[in-house]
Amino acid sequence: MFNKLVFKNLPFKKLSTSLVVVASLLVAQAPFADYANAAEQAQKEKRKSYLPSPSTGKQVQEAFELYSADDIDGALVVLLDIDADKEYDKAYVSRFIAVMYATKGDNDQKTIKYLKEAIEPDILNESDHSESLKLLGDMQMQTKDYKGALKTYYAWMDFSGKEDGQTYIKIANAYYSLGELDKVIAPADKAIAAFGDKQNQNPYILKVQSYYERKQYKETIGVLETVIQLFPESKQWWTQLPMFYLLVEDYNKATETLDLAYKLGYLDKESQITTLASLYSQSDAPFMAAKLLEKYIASGLVKRDDKNISSLANAWHSAQNIDKAAGYYGELAKMTNDPATYRKQGMLLKQDEQFTKAITALNKALELGAPDVGQIQMSIAESYFYLEDYKQAYAAIQKAVKDPKARKYAEGWKRFIVDTARRKNVTI
Repeated sequence: MFNKLVFKNLPFKKLSTSLVVVASLLVAQAPFADYANAAEQAQKEKRKSYLPSPSTGKQVQEAFELYSADDIDGALVVLLDIDADKEYDKAYVSRFIAVMYATKGDNDQKTIKYLKEAIEPDILNESDHSESLKLLGDMQMQTKDYKGALKTYYAWMDFSGKEDGQTYIKIANAYYSLGELDKVIAPADKAIAAFGDKQNQNPYILKVQSYYERKQYKETIGVLETVIQLFPESKQWWTQLPMFYLLVEDYNKATETLDLAYKLGYLDKESQITTLASLYSQSDAPFMAAKLLEKYIASGLVKRDDKNISSLANAWHSAQNIDKAAGYYGELAKMTNDPATYRKQGMLLKQDEQFTKAITALNKALELGAPDVGQIQMSIAESYFYLEDYKQAYAAIQKAVKDPKARKYAEGWKRFIVDTARRKNVTI
């Protein structure tokens, strides 16, 4: 009835140039633009602050100027040539080198290497150490070192005393990527709480993924029912929620939700339209199913194949629109060359008093080997009778009498045809 839902974990996007630029500015500007405030800042912070030595500072300034002129490779040449003696200078330069590699974006492992060298002595100024930890976690996510990223993100929170929604999303994503699905929920919930009124869809996506892949469909539904209220403009939720209702066999809610999604203009796939049509039919609204299928088969969104034409014919039949049902059964019969479908078409045409067309369809069913010959011949006889072609009616009923299954009823029709022909002076 519907396509299997497939979810993918949230992609961890490559670090943007703007993020790296901000990081680098934080690194480069401190020793050159803020010397006057350094002592005061050091007093405010519990962690001791350092400044690079004059010789190291001069070389870093040169590198920063090259970086500012978009000469990253030149900046790296200068930085890599620095032979720092002091522990702080080594950590400080390593952080700047890491930022340069991150800016280039072509050597993640070197970025990680130098970030670890910068962090390991635990000597960088508070803001630099905090930013380095966060950048390292992001790089570890980018290189799929999810265990390392988790350790680093938690280290960043412990060190900085800060929490934010985006970091909790990354933590939840790391657990998901490791297959530790049960551990996704707590950080996703913390992300939701951290965003407050400015909600973000990503933690909800992760919760849906976690519950769905653990086959906890009722919990999945609970998340989707919440998120559809928070993000009513996102059509993905409107199309996913009904499918989960179907998984728990709540057909009424599935129909109501998918119907509303359709009215909001969110259904744009064949599977969505055919699922809604099927739900309409199951909820005793075959006319709506037929109109829906007819519209989208005509538009081309729904394929005009035997499966969909069969559904359309059945829907019109259930809606008691015999003429349309017969027409679509005829189209289906030509597609499939199926004797049973020709028989069904013929019977409906007879019911609709289109006797000539009924005879053609019923004869085609016989020609293709339909098994219930007696019943079909009797219907042909009835059609000829109502066309007042008593001779052909008599010939058909004679064939029907030969079938043991139809003989009793056919004998009655045979007498009726003979009596009517005699009364109208017609020789049969």
